Amino acid sequence: MRLVPVLLLLCVLCSAAGAVMITEFCPDTWQNGEQDEFLVLEGTGSLAGILVSDGEGSIRFPAGSRINGQLTIARYASAYRITHGISPDYEIYDTDPGIPDVIRTGDLRLANSQDELTLTENGVVVQTVAWPADVRPRQGQVHVCEEGVWDTRPFFIGQSRISPRTYHDVSLTTFVSPDCARTVMDQAIAGADRYICVNVYEMTDPFIAERLASRASSGITVTVLLEGGPVGGIPDGESAAALELLRSGASVLQMGTTDTAHARYRYTHAKYLLTDGDAVLLTSENFKPGGFPGDGISGNRGWGVYIEDTGVAGYFETVWHEDFEGSDITPFVPRDTAADDTTAGAYSAGYSPASFSGAVVTPVISPDTSCLIPGLIDSATRTLDIEQAYITPWPESGENPYLQAAINAARRGVQVRVLLDSSWFNTDGDNDNDECVSAINALAREEGLMLEARCAGLETLGLEKIHTKGVIADSERVLVSSINWNENSPCFNREAGVIVDHPGVGAYFTAVFEHDWTASAPSAAKGVDWTKWMAAVGIIAVLAVLGYRRHRP
Repeated sequence: MRLVPVLLLLCVLCSAAGAVMITEFCPDTWQNGEQDEFLVLEGTGSLAGILVSDGEGSIRFPAGSRINGQLTIARYASAYRITHGISPDYEIYDTDPGIPDVIRTGDLRLANSQDELTLTENGVVVQTVAWPADVRPRQGQVHVCEEGVWDTRPFFIGQSRISPRTYHDVSLTTFVSPDCARTVMDQAIAGADRYICVNVYEMTDPFIAERLASRASSGITVTVLLEGGPVGGIPDGESAAALELLRSGASVLQMGTTDTAHARYRYTHAKYLLTDGDAVLLTSENFKPGGFPGDGISGNRGWGVYIEDTGVAGYFETVWHEDFEGSDITPFVPRDTAADDTTAGAYSAGYSPASFSGAVVTPVISPDTSCLIPGLIDSATRTLDIEQAYITPWPESGENPYLQAAINAARRGVQVRVLLDSSWFNTDGDNDNDECVSAINALAREEGLMLEARCAGLETLGLEKIHTKGVIADSERVLVSSINWNENSPCFNREAGVIVDHPGVGAYFTAVFEHDWTASAPSAAKGVDWTKWMAAVGIIAVLAVLGYRRHRP
């Protein structure tokens, strides 16, 4: 079974044709006073008889007005231009003599938390949209109607609208951290002849900084885009890495809210590197020592792919330019700090990079095409292996739709395995990974499902943490991405990944998963250490003789 047609069907965008409809509106903008609020009409034909009202005011169009596609009507054209960098087609109040005015009655002003828009044609109601009944109001969100459904994804002012695409006959190299990630990263950086573009949440690795700085010094154009406000603030090691890059002639930028622009995404959490428009390295790992350690040094478990294909690289270059050219991009200003500490425990690598050709690759971009991930899960017919840093419920529903899709797969007979990180920061709380694992296993017992979850045996594996955000369907379709299984990553962050359809790639990552899964088996399933067992029996016997009546399982 091929996944691509199913995935594309899930994310197809359509345009309204013929009848005029409201297809977008933004009542609660980032500007104080919402002078840049707007709505979009879509359709073809005459606008005679079209009227839009919120019950307190209405707008209609000058005689002879027509529509052929989309029309944007802003409250103030001048304010809209500040936010969007372009002019609307019409404005409600006259702030720009070059923009035609609609004909208004009363005061059509979109309330932030509760209001309603009604579109009528010649007095007949054609469409009504109300909030919070039909859409959930959020500041900065543009409410969008696709195929008659509002807000299939949360879309915020200035975000990209990139459609899914699939590429065939792709050549790529797979790798995992900590085993061989540095080797492939070095190969990718060395392979650039003209330019390198990086988009990564955090970069503190002195090795990566030095390699990028070396290429910049040699005349390669190096541009690095970082998250301007990561959780916990800018790490010291990132300032040190940025200073080295800037001194070499590289550009270092950050995405974040400024005095004049609001950040388009909650975080830019992607982790990819582009070279020359013909290759892209994507990974689950930040560019930190734990993601790209040296030989024999421990680090995170992460997955990655280095893709040498102009089509796939071109797709991500489109994403790069969408992000790089935003008004929320400013120069990164580093502090004078020490480089990141690269010391870590010893590690015995078990996996080398592996190269494959003839793969089918579908990029996955959050929040644009995150809907491809449930589609991947739904495509599984035999097995589904999931390795994640964590899984958390989404606040509004209290459920996680990705996990629910995996449970539904088990209910239709798919063997599902879920492996989560066991670091203290993912297990010390009251509702985190260990509770998630217990709940999954309890459900499996209750319903008799081929479904099991485990927390990773980090000590046995020799890993610092599980940082992968991966899915393997039927041992041949693999998601490699930066997308965590919380609400932020697929809905509000900028994230990047790929779904690779190839039996060899599937076998590579399945082998890694199998290794991690087996090493994370509960104690009872790992075999018995008879020396420790006999010692325990001896202690119990002594305690019994001494009259103690305590028992320890």
